[in-house]
Amino acid sequence: MRFALIAGEASGDLLGGALVHALRNRFPEATFYGVTGPRMREAGCDSVDTIDRLSVMGLAEVLPKLPDILRMRGELLRRFEADRPDCVIGIDAPDFNLALEQRLRESGLPTVHVVSPSIWAWKAGRVKKIARAANLVLCLFPFEPRYYEGHPVKAEYIGHPLAEELAEPVSREDARRLLDLPQADPCVAILPGSRGGELKYLAEPFVQTAAWLAQRRPELSFVVPLAKPSLRPLFEQAIAAHAPQLRWKLVDGRSREAMRAADVVLLASGTATLECLLLDRPMVVSYRASALTAWLVRKLIKIDRVSLPNLLCQEPVVPEYLQEEADVAHLGPAVLELLDQPAARARQTGQFAAVRQELRRGAADSAAAAIARLIGR
Repeated sequence: MRFALIAGEASGDLLGGALVHALRNRFPEATFYGVTGPRMREAGCDSVDTIDRLSVMGLAEVLPKLPDILRMRGELLRRFEADRPDCVIGIDAPDFNLALEQRLRESGLPTVHVVSPSIWAWKAGRVKKIARAANLVLCLFPFEPRYYEGHPVKAEYIGHPLAEELAEPVSREDARRLLDLPQADPCVAILPGSRGGELKYLAEPFVQTAAWLAQRRPELSFVVPLAKPSLRPLFEQAIAAHAPQLRWKLVDGRSREAMRAADVVLLASGTATLECLLLDRPMVVSYRASALTAWLVRKLIKIDRVSLPNLLCQEPVVPEYLQEEADVAHLGPAVLELLDQPAARARQTGQFAAVRQELRRGAADSAAAAIARLIGR
């Protein structure tokens, strides 16, 4: 058995790593290869290329890299058509993966798309393209399969693998010990995103927010997990310009430990917000993109909330500040309220427990079983 997998960014790498483990348990002699990140490689997936080549945000940011991305897709298409793996599994990155999956499916290869595109948020008509591309769509959230009803594609809800991965409790004290943070003082974790484009827009307002908070709570410390070493200079520049005197702790990776160590988390919208919910930490969510990307999103999006916790909870409980509102005037008071008011924290975390229970479905094993059914094994 041979499985080809294509992940497009850090969150896809996390999902891909769990899926490789589950498929290997079902097919011990199988081989795995494709576009990988570190989690997938650790799980035993050989790397044809890396997610760094695809990890680009926003329309304005992707245009300069488009020729290389198209060249990469052509290389993978030729490779997989020649190799004929038993199944091709695209993990998220729909703009890249769906076109590749469609060509491979047309050539007779079974295709699976893991992580439903957000057809519930914008461009619902994409379901027709997805149906042409994938034999099977594996959905991570319970409300998603119904959007595929009446279309010629099978969609299954599998839960979210992070719900199992983050189920084991780690105390705030243990996390602070691991990161060498003060035990007694309050701590804010700041997660400005996993891509350079995100730090370009969020590093400065997040650092300015930290400075605003420290003026009011001088005992605060700030821990900043950076997704990769190349992002550190971008954040250090913002610190030097706006808040060099604060109690900073910058670490490479270790985002979960940082969230566990924190009293409140300020972070970019994305998969990290789901991790924060699963770790039971109160949060404030923000995001900025280029003006062109923001304008296009506003034209297309059909929902009034963007963070995963607010989409999954019974009611929106997490403050969201996007684009022009992603500034210290909005972010500072929102974080301070969570630091100072137990009732504000409880409004969030009280709803998080039900979401954790719903998402804990043995996602990787469920995905592996669905893929085995698809290929008749």
